[in-house]
Amino acid sequence: MPQQTVHKVEVTPQSARRTNSFWSRMIRQRQLILMSIPMVLYILLFAYGPIWGWLMAFQSYKPGFPILEQTWVGLEQFRFLFTDDSFIRVLRNTIAMSLISLILGFVTAIGLALLLNEIKQTGIKRLIQTVSYLPHFLSWIIVTGLVSMALSTEGGIVNVVLMKLHIINEPILWLGEGKYFWGIVGLTNIWKEVGWNTIIYLAAIASVDPSLYEAAEVDGAGRFRKIWNVTLPGIRPVIVILLIMNVGWILNGGGFDIQYFLGNGQVLDWSETIDIFVLKYGLRIGNYSLGVAAGIFKTVVSIVLLYCANIIAKRLGEERLI
Repeated sequence: MPQQTVHKVEVTPQSARRTNSFWSRMIRQRQLILMSIPMVLYILLFAYGPIWGWLMAFQSYKPGFPILEQTWVGLEQFRFLFTDDSFIRVLRNTIAMSLISLILGFVTAIGLALLLNEIKQTGIKRLIQTVSYLPHFLSWIIVTGLVSMALSTEGGIVNVVLMKLHIINEPILWLGEGKYFWGIVGLTNIWKEVGWNTIIYLAAIASVDPSLYEAAEVDGAGRFRKIWNVTLPGIRPVIVILLIMNVGWILNGGGFDIQYFLGNGQVLDWSETIDIFVLKYGLRIGNYSLGVAAGIFKTVVSIVLLYCANIIAKRLGEERLI
């Protein structure tokens, strides 16, 4: 009988196939990788490089001595933070101003984007967009200066208008009473950034399928029904992604510059945020260890909030960031 020839089939391990696929993708995308190298180096140098300084939070750091020769105190700085009434007050201010800026920012940006989308005259639409974008390009020192002038008790436009309308009988010291400070911060943030924040929403609205509007119109839907049933569901993934990203900055207090420039001794109990707390203890008082501990707390909580928001979005079936 003739002998049968047996052919050996070599089976490539799955891990080897994955490795080959990975390196083949790297070779195909080598131009993109080379372009990203400077940014990666920048992030490693300025974002991850300084992390070694976190060691100071576990030491009683004294300038002039090597960091590894400092006195180690363990979690003493963190225990002081969580038992210090001033830090609890600072944490309250930070969360309150962040939530106010977050809520007002989302509502106003989405609302302005929807209104701009309904304007059919291109010239008017571009004019409104340009005017609303301009404050974004002003520095915070200019913005806070304008706000201080507008809220001044001597000729400030806000007091003048309110008195002309007989809403108030005498000028109000807006920046001298803490109960007004959070609202001023929120409204100032909105005035500066609302136009810029609408750019992403307008781009998302432009990507909605026009046939959906036509179908809704055939069904008898009016302008507001089309916004509610077509536009908002169409941009919902973008809204969720931006919300997740903003939740990670919840301990940013709606910014640093505005509280630092508008704050004063009269409203200190309402204006001081974690960043100002770190600046005060780290640079002014020289307690670097406590300042670093507060910064670590802010970073860790921000990361936890980001992951929690991402998990909630995943459970609800929405778009997620990670």
